[in-house]
Amino acid sequence: MKKLLIAALFFISSLSFAQNVKLDGVISDTKNVALEMVNVMAVNTATKAMDSYAITNDKGKYSLNLKPNTVYNLKISFLGMQSKEIEIVTSTVAINKNVSLEESATELDGVEIIREMPVSIKGDTIVYNADSFKTGTERKLEDVLKKLPGVEVNADGEIEVEGKKVTKLMVEGKDFFDGDTKLGVKNIPADAIDKVQVLRNFNENSILKNVENNEENVAMNIKLKSGKKNFWFGDVTGGIGVGHTDFRYVANPKLFYYSPKYSINLITNFNNIGELPLTVQDYFKLTGGFRGLNRKGGSTFSVSSNDAGISLLRNDRAKEIETKFGAANFSYNVNKAWNLSGFGIMSSSITDVETISQTNFLKPNSSEIQSTENRKETAHQKSDLGMFKLSSLYKPSTNFQLDYDILTKISKQEEESPLLRETIVNAVSTTELINTSKNQDPVSVNQNLSLFYTLSEKNIFAVEAQHLYQEEDPFYNANLKSQPFKLVGYIPGQNRNDISQNRFVKTNKIDAKIDYFYMLTAKSNINITLGNTYSYQNFNSNMYQILDDKSVNELNSPVNVNDVSYQFNDAFLGLHYKFLAGKFTFTPGVSFHSFNMTDTQRGSDYTQSFTRFLPDLLAIYQIKKAESLTYNFSYTNNFTDINQLAEGFVFSNYNSLRKGSRMLENATNIQHSLRYFKYNMFNLENISAFLNYSKRIDAIKTAAIFDGVNQTSEPFNSAFADETFSGSGSYGRSFLRNYKASLSANINWSLFNNIQNTVNISNESFTQSYTMRASTNYKNMPNLELGYNIVINNYADNVFYTDKPFAKLDYYFLNAFSFVAEYEFYHYYNTEKTVNNEYDFLSASLIYQKKDSKFEYKLSGTNLLNTKSINDDSFSQFSTRTSQYTVQPRYLIFSLKYNI
Repeated sequence: MKKLLIAALFFISSLSFAQNVKLDGVISDTKNVALEMVNVMAVNTATKAMDSYAITNDKGKYSLNLKPNTVYNLKISFLGMQSKEIEIVTSTVAINKNVSLEESATELDGVEIIREMPVSIKGDTIVYNADSFKTGTERKLEDVLKKLPGVEVNADGEIEVEGKKVTKLMVEGKDFFDGDTKLGVKNIPADAIDKVQVLRNFNENSILKNVENNEENVAMNIKLKSGKKNFWFGDVTGGIGVGHTDFRYVANPKLFYYSPKYSINLITNFNNIGELPLTVQDYFKLTGGFRGLNRKGGSTFSVSSNDAGISLLRNDRAKEIETKFGAANFSYNVNKAWNLSGFGIMSSSITDVETISQTNFLKPNSSEIQSTENRKETAHQKSDLGMFKLSSLYKPSTNFQLDYDILTKISKQEEESPLLRETIVNAVSTTELINTSKNQDPVSVNQNLSLFYTLSEKNIFAVEAQHLYQEEDPFYNANLKSQPFKLVGYIPGQNRNDISQNRFVKTNKIDAKIDYFYMLTAKSNINITLGNTYSYQNFNSNMYQILDDKSVNELNSPVNVNDVSYQFNDAFLGLHYKFLAGKFTFTPGVSFHSFNMTDTQRGSDYTQSFTRFLPDLLAIYQIKKAESLTYNFSYTNNFTDINQLAEGFVFSNYNSLRKGSRMLENATNIQHSLRYFKYNMFNLENISAFLNYSKRIDAIKTAAIFDGVNQTSEPFNSAFADETFSGSGSYGRSFLRNYKASLSANINWSLFNNIQNTVNISNESFTQSYTMRASTNYKNMPNLELGYNIVINNYADNVFYTDKPFAKLDYYFLNAFSFVAEYEFYHYYNTEKTVNNEYDFLSASLIYQKKDSKFEYKLSGTNLLNTKSINDDSFSQFSTRTSQYTVQPRYLIFSLKYNI
């Protein structure tokens, strides 16, 4: 199949090359100065279609590939210059045509031509004309984005541009479920999209845009077709089908409304075919658009999650999933100065996960295996998730803005997980059945209040505050044949070891800061920051044993119980100086911190107080308009929260017991990063590269004592530094208008230091991923995408490889039919070939929809080859793990969609 696809792509490419005539030249002004970013478009006078387009490079050069023996209207436009139209008649010989443009009295001249261009750039905004890249098979925003040069969409629905994640998605300038791009990527109809705007160096606050550094911020705005504005639009999809042995269904109504006054988005999805609009993993990483206030502060205090250890897997690693999902998003302009917006999301899912895994625990400073744990596990999960956000933005003038946001998260999760475990210790194998039960009902409320005020051209003030209130109550129960740990007060000799643990953690955290910006000159400013972070936490936990006669043995020894409170305070003063020097922008800074921490447990207080000066530096070299090099240096103090300080024992798992240490100190992180970006509109070439090195001194690490496969651990400040070096790079370009190719690479090397059985150990991991792909984008021919990915995970005891060639075919034909097929082949193995698995996935769909018809008929199939499982591996500093997950079986679904 792979050879056939390559041959087909080569044949199509050969035809295209054979039929083209080249037209090139230079565009300049009346003084013969070359003009960069000039739009050049060739319109076929007979068909009125745009056959080719180009944008001049920094030397004013353009190049077009045209049909022979054809008459063209060559349209040339550039903001600030008078547009030109020139008739070009091609033959079979290449043509050279230089053009001179004259200055225009109005900036609007040429705007209409720019609107027709497939790609255009104005300042920090890249604008894609969606229709120029659609072939007819697209059904949602994701399908369109994947065809745009320089834009990628990963498996989790995250959008990446220039190697940076898009953090905000808007439609007609209005937030679409703020803090997440997946819902928009998977649900916005492709036929409603007119333009895709990529907003680089994005800052939604215009008051701070020119004084803050926004080089890491990327947003995306979707412009709708005129027929979709001021009208309700969307679709209702219903489908039924069969799986391996049972009935399958899907119902997916979606409704949208956009007007200058307000917008409404409604999305629902009910199915048992594995479609998860929002996973538990998505839920916990959703911020609702909230960002850390003290990014310039030089210190971090992170509130860690006290989850019950419930698996957060994507739907491709589940045996069975049934989902009920509903979401609503709105935006309302009360008046010209005041906007209200918000969203609500409710999701309920039932998931079955089946896993076979092997965990090898390593000897200290060796690749030899000390002990092994083999598991065959089945987990039944129930998750009910809710998230609600309300935002208010009041901006009566360009000099004043007041924002308020509140985000509430509630959830209820349960997991029952029976497993069969085999342990191999000193060549002795022992097998037992273990049952575990987990549940949690966490709640969090996050509020933000911000005020921005421009006093004068030279004086800008910003006041921001955030409050987080969070409650977590994970419960854990394990029922084993063996007794894993000798706990104080534990009664041995029972037929089954039934152990339970309750935890309750409450967090109140307030971040506040005041920024003052003083404009020294048009190219320099001083930023003074006065801020404070205060956190108060409570941590309570207890254990108990259920005996064979069902009586309860409270394990209430002080070593098994936690009743801890912890206060953390960081008051800081920061100074940053930003200045431009030619093509360079420098922002050196320093912050002075006064830290104070007190924890109370076991009838005593322990207090730490100290001060620190923490430097940072940002330097940007703007090589060209669309080419830059950015260097970032930071020296930060990292603080743990209450979880690492509580000195009573806490179960992490049935074979892992940990306790904290109140004597822990902060870690210091030194980080250097370098980012390069280039976008060449002349040939739609995009290059991005990123390097990062971090060194963590006094890192909080783990001292573990292993008894077979059972681990007891305690944190400590390591005298040896952890180090991480990571890098990524990508190169992509479009050529001959209908072809797109890219190469990408990601590497990560890490050095970890811990203590294992009183021995200092160092472990390294080196992971690599390389991807190459090529695709066509014809409107009236079949389109192919071919690619290859290899992942290499090098751990202490083994090296794991995953080879993955993949292909996609989509074809719109007879003005009504759309056929899409995707194929992936996996070869997963290790160096010794003790693990050596091959599996593949094929999905396909055939859609019928007449032009202008509101009805769409679809026949689709997933996992058509009925693959049973997939593989994965991981590294945990003391062990390596390989896993095999059962996946969902073959589905055949017939669905009907009605377009509103």
